[in-house]
Amino acid sequence: MKHDVAAFISPEFLIRSATEVWEMAGAAALRHQVFVREQGIFAHHDRDQIDQIALPLVALSTLAADPAEVVGTVRIHEAAPGVWWGSRLAVAEPYRRVGRLGAELIRLAVGTANGRGCTEFHAHVQMQNVTLFRRLHWHLVEEVTLHGVPHAHMLASLPHYPAIADAATGWMARARRG
Repeated sequence: MKHDVAAFISPEFLIRSATEVWEMAGAAALRHQVFVREQGIFAHHDRDQIDQIALPLVALSTLAADPAEVVGTVRIHEAAPGVWWGSRLAVAEPYRRVGRLGAELIRLAVGTANGRGCTEFHAHVQMQNVTLFRRLHWHLVEEVTLHGVPHAHMLASLPHYPAIADAATGWMARARRG
């Protein structure tokens, strides 16, 4: 008997900065799953020097309204005064179909940077995700190749992202099916 995985997915997700050790470990494990195992972009791990300064952000599934599992992540860092970058956006495979988690993480990423004095927010986006970013008010700067994979260097339109003062508080997001 085959079960519909989507029928067992939490209807609500907590979107916030990773504040607990298990959340940071879950974000690292999810990145490994997506970028090493699924996509094969990296041979052994995707960790780099940016992880030492980056703020990890997460989407957490909930169980009885309590955080249960890291199902999405992205990291942000300030590369120069006012110039922020987002990278390593990943959503667990079963949760990609519920919609919205990638967009919510992007909203948290840019809003958090805006709350910290961001004047520019950049990302290198895999080509299959360019349409999502364009819908979220990002603009293509140029096409580049990173780690042997085509990417788009994109820039966020900051007025579309209100400043978030406390990313650790975050918000609840309901899943969209379909």
